Amino acid sequence: MNLSMTIRLAWKNILGNRLRSALTILGLVIGIASVILLVGLVNGAAQSVNDEIASMGADVITVEIYDETTLDLDDMDAMSKLNSVRDASPELMLDAALSKGGEKSSGTTLIGAGESYIDIMGYEIGSGRNISRIDVGNSTKAVVIGSGIARRFWKQKDPCGDTIKIEGDDYTVIGVLQSAGSAMGNNVDEMVIMPITAAKYLGESIEITFAYVRADTEEDADAACTSVRDYLTNTKHMDPDSCIVVTQKMMLKTMEEINRTMSLLLGGIASISLLVGGIGVMNVMLVSVTERTREIGIRKSLGARRKDIMYQFLIESVVLSAFGGIVGILLGLVLGRIASLTGMMFAPGIGMIMLAVGVSVAVGIIFGILPSYRAACLKPVEALRYE
Repeated sequence: MNLSMTIRLAWKNILGNRLRSALTILGLVIGIASVILLVGLVNGAAQSVNDEIASMGADVITVEIYDETTLDLDDMDAMSKLNSVRDASPELMLDAALSKGGEKSSGTTLIGAGESYIDIMGYEIGSGRNISRIDVGNSTKAVVIGSGIARRFWKQKDPCGDTIKIEGDDYTVIGVLQSAGSAMGNNVDEMVIMPITAAKYLGESIEITFAYVRADTEEDADAACTSVRDYLTNTKHMDPDSCIVVTQKMMLKTMEEINRTMSLLLGGIASISLLVGGIGVMNVMLVSVTERTREIGIRKSLGARRKDIMYQFLIESVVLSAFGGIVGILLGLVLGRIASLTGMMFAPGIGMIMLAVGVSVAVGIIFGILPSYRAACLKPVEALRYE
């Protein structure tokens, strides 16, 4: 019996017991679908974060302080003059209500920053101007707003020169950012940037615990990182463990390690379903051998060899598992597509799909060996007498 005929016979036997076959592959379907869905979502989330980190440029350095000693604007000036450093700017996240003409804005990100912040972050001014050093020095009530806020409050008009209320006080709009979508978890189009010194009008302390630094070039990022770290530990006498100074390359590497760990963890959890599904396949194939004992005896009496019988049941097990794998892949992709419609990123990758196919076939082979070997070892006379 050739391979194609054996596969057709295996498929016929599977279709002859549809309900049992469906229940058998259910564990495989759940396991494969879980792997495709969970790993795809983890990869999608990691890819989104990596894209946002990379969009800032490899020459940007993040500085975060966990020490009682904080930084000030003089420290920002000093850091911008360090070796291999071009600019430095603080970032202060503020919580305040934004309104215009009685209409309030929700989901707005309000940031207190220095004059070089927009340049460091890679944002572009669409109209008007950037925050200046004079604005920061004079604590000017001026803001640069995102294009989404400009469209919502001013429609097609240019908002530059007009005012917007923040916690009831008027702030002059001096610039509008070009539309850029989301970056580092913030929607740039819904962003409001003001001089960090103006945060005092909102009752906020302007002690700096978070800042961005831009190196002279991407190649100088590591050197700039070392310069900033030395400044914090030697000049500000900070404990090295209480301040984080990392380049975008370091952050990307960390994200890759987290992604790899999460993928392995989720893959391990999903593999439990594959194990259960494989045991189900083996049990059903053992039952099938028992049910078809007389058929095996007839085939052996007509000249079928042990390997022919073994191949028949092994191929049936592989076909059953492969079909479960295909259904599981399709289900995982459909669920991933549904998840992506809710705003989650789903990136399964062709490699993961091919791996899922290989795993399903491997399950069929591994858990089909025992039943097929048992069938091949039946003696013809005893098989023919079996009732």
